[in-house]
Amino acid sequence: MITVWSEMSPGARSIVAPYSYRDDPAVPEFPDSGPVLVFDGDCVMCSHSAMFVLKRDRRAVCRFAAAQSALGTALFRHFGLDVDTYETFLVLHRGVAYGKSDAVLEILSILGAPWSIGRVFRVVPRRIRNMLYDYVARNRFRFFGRRDVCYAPSPEDADRFLS
Repeated sequence: MITVWSEMSPGARSIVAPYSYRDDPAVPEFPDSGPVLVFDGDCVMCSHSAMFVLKRDRRAVCRFAAAQSALGTALFRHFGLDVDTYETFLVLHRGVAYGKSDAVLEILSILGAPWSIGRVFRVVPRRIRNMLYDYVARNRFRFFGRRDVCYAPSPEDADRFLS
């Protein structure tokens, strides 16, 4: 399986093999046996999205990393994504990286019912889904605000967050 990044950003790699980050010495080792969600920890909307997933992940399989963490930044760089703006939610699942609207749909699938019904939006062409995603991403601070400090998990959830 491969991930096509051509829809993500102009400088992103076009095709990336599953688990390619394992061979990148710049990416620290991390547990990737389950889904990993990398989110902008400074963004109110992004942090709330991570909390949404955390609360609804009944099987507790997801792990999280702020994009501003060493791991998050290394993963963004590995996939050729902008580490100055962090304008995508990055999801690693079974070694495959998903970004933008594909990341959102993958998360909904991981959460299971009733959230997985959101998969029906896969019928909408990626280009259209990503146009909407990009609009919200570009304006997320104006619409939702910026956190004064990067999101920090509660003590009971700390083991699910990677740094």
